[in-house]
Amino acid sequence: MSGATGRRKHSPAVYRRRRLVLLILLIVIAVAVWLVIAQPWRGSASENDTTTPPSATQDAASELPVPDNAAGSSAVANPDPSASVIVEPAPEASAVTTAEPCIARDVKVEALTDSDTYGSGQNPQLSMRVTNNGTEDCGLNVGTTTQVFTITSGSDTWWRSTDCQTEPSDMVVLLAAGQTVTSAAPLTWDRTRSSVESCGPDASRQAAPGGGATYRLDVEIGGIRSLEPKQILLY
Repeated sequence: MSGATGRRKHSPAVYRRRRLVLLILLIVIAVAVWLVIAQPWRGSASENDTTTPPSATQDAASELPVPDNAAGSSAVANPDPSASVIVEPAPEASAVTTAEPCIARDVKVEALTDSDTYGSGQNPQLSMRVTNNGTEDCGLNVGTTTQVFTITSGSDTWWRSTDCQTEPSDMVVLLAAGQTVTSAAPLTWDRTRSSVESCGPDASRQAAPGGGATYRLDVEIGGIRSLEPKQILLY
């Protein structure tokens, strides 16, 4: 007999078990690679991720509406017979019914202009800013029915935004405590004297003197007036 011992040959069942283990291992590796590449959990996360859109009240309160065809603005039209009718806001304007009305002492109203001095041919751009300095949220009518822009020189009232305003509307919004809102777009004063009789396209208006003349802008919204006028100079 030879001194070398022959290697024992395994049965077919052992080879089958080894092939089965190898197959399972390959399947596990393939599934792991697919999970890394496909990341199927992303789709379900996106479907379940529903971000609540801002409420209509928040959208409305981010900017103040602009008076339509105010006296001496960029467009002056004939007075609308229905201009005195208060137009109720659409549902998406979100009239506030649960919040308490704002208290005047808690609301700061400021008159704003785009410059302090205007050269010949430059028309002042008028805006306002409203801040709720109170500790509680409150409701305020910021619609164009409650907005008034007034230009004076001394005791003489030169211009008022409501003289030729058309289709004013109400918009009651929620002012959060500490929130500040500003005009969505400025009004343009064309440096003329306004009146309810001077709203037609052919109406004649007196031009405001320049040469360094001083004028003041006062604003009002929701029955609350600005405490300090904004002074401007016309040249």
